[in-house]
Amino acid sequence: MADGMRTQQQRITADSSASLRNDKQKDRQDKQKDRQRLQPNHSWELLRSVEEEHPIAMGEGVMDKRLRLSVLDQSPVPAGISPGQALQNSIALARLVDGLGYTRFWMSEHHAMDTLACTAPEVMLARIGAETKRIRIGSGGIMLPHYTALKVAECFRMLHALYPGRVDLGIGRAPGGGPVEALALKRERKTKMLDDFPEQVSELLAFLGHGETPGHSFPKGHPFAGIRVSPEMPGGPDVWMLGSSMWSAAAAVEFGLPYSFAHFFSPVHTRAAIETYRRSFTASAYRSEAEATVAVGVICAETQEEAEFLASSVRLLQRRIRQGDRRPVASPEDAVRELRMLGEMPMEEGEWPRYFVGTPSAVKKQLGDMAEALGIGELIVNTIVWDHAKRLRSYELLAAEFESRESASQQTPTADALTG
Repeated sequence: MADGMRTQQQRITADSSASLRNDKQKDRQDKQKDRQRLQPNHSWELLRSVEEEHPIAMGEGVMDKRLRLSVLDQSPVPAGISPGQALQNSIALARLVDGLGYTRFWMSEHHAMDTLACTAPEVMLARIGAETKRIRIGSGGIMLPHYTALKVAECFRMLHALYPGRVDLGIGRAPGGGPVEALALKRERKTKMLDDFPEQVSELLAFLGHGETPGHSFPKGHPFAGIRVSPEMPGGPDVWMLGSSMWSAAAAVEFGLPYSFAHFFSPVHTRAAIETYRRSFTASAYRSEAEATVAVGVICAETQEEAEFLASSVRLLQRRIRQGDRRPVASPEDAVRELRMLGEMPMEEGEWPRYFVGTPSAVKKQLGDMAEALGIGELIVNTIVWDHAKRLRSYELLAAEFESRESASQQTPTADALTG
């Protein structure tokens, strides 16, 4: 698989070098040799049609390790609170879950939304890394089509230099906003946005290299081979493929990357995507075996009634977003009234709910059952409620139920301390 991945990078990036060489005949010969020497394991035509694949049952689940918990934070903006305060809330959350023993803290990228404040995860991660001690920090994710591979590589090499061994780079191909925002983010607007995500990923991985040896992995003679991706130092960010479709699962297999499925966003293909990824994965330069996570919504409270009440805010948010309404997160009191006026909730699709809502013990069982069914050892938790203190408390209750505390958590600030 490692050889296949090197070939994928050589074959794709050779296209960009062709226009820079005067000897076109030599260029064609070079590319032909690359194709003959090393062939990728899959074709991108297969990846573009893979969404039609039906799920195939797996063997027995493997849960030989304690289920790990991580965090996906979207910097939700509660009604009546400024976006700036929402970003401060994210920093407070990162400090809390760092001490509670959560594995990672990922931040998402969204554009032109009153609902979610974080437009630049890399900026927030630079601050959050300094505010935390042990937790991995990363993007969930960077929307790669908006940027050049080199710029993303440089940003995350900067983060790696600041916080070595702690940085994840989650990448996706969604716009993180509407079509107008996607157009505004384009540098060249006279042509349609290229669907060249596979080529971008290959170039990004080549710029980042892999292993402990500093430097890129472009083939010798490539015009980008002379570029030094600063700051150059051993190691680098750990790249993850993100998505909510069968296509992303196949892309993770093609590049040999770890995979995270956004169940809280689109729950229909969760089992099929994870099973396809695990069944098809072969060892690569990035992983010796498949590693998958699923991002789920969670709201915990001391009672089921309180948890359901708090969840009214995110249920209304989901309905609003379907209608193109991007207002801030409503209070549960306002959400209950508005939901009553909107009428019956649409039936949720998928094998599991987008949001697991209830007491810590009930939620723990549901999450454990889901992880067992999928054969995964880690779940990424996304919690959106109106009250920041209740949001912190939800993560605290969940961690306590899963016994996620580590020895370092003896000095962990409580949710009450973080909210004054």
